[in-house]
Amino acid sequence: MKLLADTHALLWAIGSPEKLSDCARETLVSPDNQVAFSTVSLWEIAIKVSLGRLELDPGWRDAIESGRRHLRARWLLLEPGHCGLVASLPWRHRDPFDRMLVAQAITEGMTLLSRDQVLNEYAVDVLW
Repeated sequence: MKLLADTHALLWAIGSPEKLSDCARETLVSPDNQVAFSTVSLWEIAIKVSLGRLELDPGWRDAIESGRRHLRARWLLLEPGHCGLVASLPWRHRDPFDRMLVAQAITEGMTLLSRDQVLNEYAVDVLW
């Protein structure tokens, strides 16, 4: 299975795996699955840190990179096709980062790992 972790799933997988559901935790570590973290999540994290809405240690970028390597995850870069799909998504969710993650998952044929129930309203597989 090809998985794309939502931003909260990325942060929890790296720093607080006990917050993940049992299914999410098992799916992330299964060698049968291909896990990806989006650079869109890095952007979201950086914005929240700069606004003071998310407190992380000063070395948060290194911790994420170390966690990514530990989970054998790859970075999914933002592509023009992802941006184009966002324009056609219905307005079920107003969060621009989640909308882009949905577009990336759909475009790349990935399952989105997220606890956000609103994402189930899109034409994307969501696992939690």
